[in-house]
Amino acid sequence: MFKKRNMMKRKFILGFAIVLLSLPLVTLADEGMWLPMLLQKREADMKQKGMKISAKDIYDVNNSSLKDAVMLFGSGCTGEFVSNEGLLLTNHHCGYSFIVRHSTIERDYLTNGFWAMSKEEELPCPGLTITQLVYMEDVTQKVLEGISNSTSEKEREKIIEKNIKDISKKATENTNYEAVVKAFYYGNQYFLYVNEVYTDVRLVGAPPSNIGKFGGDTDNWMWPRHTGDFSIFRVYADKNNKPAKYSKDNVPFKPKKSLNISLKGVEEGDFTFVFGYPGTTKQFLTSFAVDRVTNFEDPARIKLRDARLKIYNAAMNESSAQRLRYAAGVAGIANGWKKWIGEVKGINRLNAVDRKREFEREFNIWANVTEQRKEEYGGLIDNFKSLYNEGADLEMAYLYLGEALLASDLMKNGRSVLSIIQKAKQDTLSKDEVQKEADIVLENLLKYFSKDYEKHKMVDRSIFVELMNIYYDDFAKNNYPWMQEKINSNYDNDARKYFGSVYDKSFLSNPKQAEKYLKRFKMSKVLSDPAMEILSAIWGSVVDEDMNKLVEIDSKIDSLYRLYVKGIMEMQSSKEFYPDANLTLRVAYGNIKPYNPRDGVNYQAYTTLKGIMEKENPEIYDYVVVKKLKELYVKKDYGRYANSKGEMPVAFIASNHTTGGNSGSPVMDANGNLVGINFDRNWEGTMSDIIYDPDQCRNISLDIRYCLFIIDKFAGAKNIIDELNIVE
Repeated sequence: MFKKRNMMKRKFILGFAIVLLSLPLVTLADEGMWLPMLLQKREADMKQKGMKISAKDIYDVNNSSLKDAVMLFGSGCTGEFVSNEGLLLTNHHCGYSFIVRHSTIERDYLTNGFWAMSKEEELPCPGLTITQLVYMEDVTQKVLEGISNSTSEKEREKIIEKNIKDISKKATENTNYEAVVKAFYYGNQYFLYVNEVYTDVRLVGAPPSNIGKFGGDTDNWMWPRHTGDFSIFRVYADKNNKPAKYSKDNVPFKPKKSLNISLKGVEEGDFTFVFGYPGTTKQFLTSFAVDRVTNFEDPARIKLRDARLKIYNAAMNESSAQRLRYAAGVAGIANGWKKWIGEVKGINRLNAVDRKREFEREFNIWANVTEQRKEEYGGLIDNFKSLYNEGADLEMAYLYLGEALLASDLMKNGRSVLSIIQKAKQDTLSKDEVQKEADIVLENLLKYFSKDYEKHKMVDRSIFVELMNIYYDDFAKNNYPWMQEKINSNYDNDARKYFGSVYDKSFLSNPKQAEKYLKRFKMSKVLSDPAMEILSAIWGSVVDEDMNKLVEIDSKIDSLYRLYVKGIMEMQSSKEFYPDANLTLRVAYGNIKPYNPRDGVNYQAYTTLKGIMEKENPEIYDYVVVKKLKELYVKKDYGRYANSKGEMPVAFIASNHTTGGNSGSPVMDANGNLVGINFDRNWEGTMSDIIYDPDQCRNISLDIRYCLFIIDKFAGAKNIIDELNIVE
């Protein structure tokens, strides 16, 4: 008995010691995306880092505060009000699709820039929304009301869905507000967000792409950076300052708060904070998930997007018309491609998978110290392993479906046709309704064919053949024997020949054939099309057959994470955890910091206009320098925007923890003045969505002085400068 007690005691001491080792003495100040409502908990640390304002100055539900100047721009960026007439700043790449939409060969605003010299010249942007937070509230108890430990996962989901619906309805009754309830810590906490959404938004200004996108995909995610990544919009409202649909009678919106702009700039070591809408981080992922991302998912995505980019980039180099056609789409493809390359490098450099495994071993020891913990948390890690293994092939099937099968416009258009077939099979549409939907698809197809289709057809054919060939080699060959048999028997074992023939014979690549197939819609005839044959077969096996399996696995994994995160927070009870990003308003803070990416290389914390001239290469589109910008540089005509050394600053880096969605976020100094616009992370830090490295992770921001210099000295848009509250 005595021996048994001693063994139990040693086991407890060992577990407790490991837990102590796993606890950081303090939360890393540079890591974290903090809820503004709870910022008082971070105020002491922020002030120690150099902040001079209070947490209430940043977020105050009862009084005007900085949160009233920050908004969700569109569905995935951030913007900030900089005048009392609804003028806002965001990134050039956030406004990119709207700049492209207004551009033509004759009026190429993307290439040449656009500046409204009066409000009458501002351009409406249908579809663009500005979402502004009114208030947020912890509604965890209300959301989980009616749930007990014995509630099944399915019943839990139903109860939560009903409770959220009731909470949102009550919060918006008799108002023009919209509400959303978001889960935090995998469903251990819930917050209600009540918002106002504005839909009359107009383009005011954008620099030429050789400024706004200088460095292009070559410099994307990189430091040093010299990109003038900003664009300007204005929000309009009705005469009562409330959201309204576009109307000539609407007036500039008057925000409760607009930001002061500082010309003082920042120096190394200065405190800064980023206020915005970060999209997604996954700090609690298990080793099994990180291993999958690093060794399977990211490499596959990189490979498939690399193939697409080579084809698109070759086409874009042929003419300005081709560049305009593909610019917005290619920017999105390239952004993810390069980010994933950096992410894999960063995860491997930090040995993140092994570090996660070590933490899971510690968690298992902690979980088995007491019977109560063992009952609640014992076996969690093994269950994760089992479920991730079970879902691995299904996840890859979905990845290849999105990145390869649907990479071409041919197959995207085919997906619209397949949707009609699926509805017809399910008897959800009458014969007349089927034909009506087919007519709509045909109308859209004919519009698509009318846009210089013959040139685009060769590009799209190359995309289809190349991506389907990779898809076949990596995935389809072993899963669809009928396809392999066709290729071997009829195409001399040459998959490219087969897919080229499929493209050429498909009605989806021919306007006359499209009319023939869709004007009198017959399911059997449409399904006999070679492209539709491939699409329907793969869609049927991957989506229709495997969807329920994957949904069930993902649901089980989510429920495990809810328990796992609860356990981690118990195990590390002295640590203050920030919730993963989920496109809700957050504050990240840190300091202006240089970094050392590799042996013998030291990057300083800011760049200047001189660097643009050093990068200039007229033969490479990404490094073409606009003539007027060169003239201003030669004359050193920087006006009041130069720094104390007489340089024209362009960008700077700091240790603020950011991610996608933070694009366009205001970067503010210790006094809450606007000093920059966040637009990127450094390549060495792109793994920060999963694991954060304070030595390497940096956010990249446009220096607000370069933004003002371009508006004032380059564009001559004095009307815009006059609206701003500039602090000398």
